[in-house]
Amino acid sequence: MSHDHVMRPATRDLARTVWTAVPPGPLVLVPIGSTEQHGPHLPLDTDSVIARAVAERAADALSAVPEGPPLVAPTMVYGASGEHAGFPGTVSIGHEALCSVIVESVRSLSLWAGRVVFVNGHGGNTVTLDTAVARLRAEGHDVAWTGCGVPGGDAHAGRTETSVMLHLAPRDVRMDAAVAGDTRPVSALMPDLVAHGVRAVSPTGVLGDPTGASAEEGRRAMELMVSLAVGRIAAGVADSRGRLVDPVDEGGDQPEGKGVR
Repeated sequence: MSHDHVMRPATRDLARTVWTAVPPGPLVLVPIGSTEQHGPHLPLDTDSVIARAVAERAADALSAVPEGPPLVAPTMVYGASGEHAGFPGTVSIGHEALCSVIVESVRSLSLWAGRVVFVNGHGGNTVTLDTAVARLRAEGHDVAWTGCGVPGGDAHAGRTETSVMLHLAPRDVRMDAAVAGDTRPVSALMPDLVAHGVRAVSPTGVLGDPTGASAEEGRRAMELMVSLAVGRIAAGVADSRGRLVDPVDEGGDQPEGKGVR
């Protein structure tokens, strides 16, 4: 079959699509997360699970965009998680390597894709995304990124993130092991986190308090994350760093992703 007479893919999952079913110039959403500690009660892939869920649900909601139904690329599961290095299980590839992966991935995607949007689930990836996406946009690539955070959400492995995981992957959540950590706002925690890492601030790895987390609260948080992502992706307006901005608040900051820098 000629690629000129391509059929729409039967699935939004790029990994499960054959090359002859990839439409010309599709919008591609790339979930990017981490493999890092999330306290004694949440799995190491929490950020990746959330980023993928937001990307998949956003893709379903964006089926009417001019490029046609979006494709969701395989999740980037290793991120910049150096602040969590004091905990077994964490796998961080650091800023430099992650930047190279993002840049080379988009250069490759751009050979056949149209627009590329990274859907970020880990706050520690934000500096890298800003750097890499700004470079790619300067090269002329149609690429941007958006976070998965919710306004007012706590920093890491607290009530917000625990609720979302109770909604998405309840069998992976160990609520009997959940404990409160440092509950100060991220702005207050940041100097110590940057200087000493998470373990120095919270020996359990939790920044927040998972007490009261529920699947219903997680469902509402997920709906908000998806709604924000859909609005930004559909509007397609990015700031100088390549971050998509809310249509009603162009130029304003957005939640960067689950977790902390």
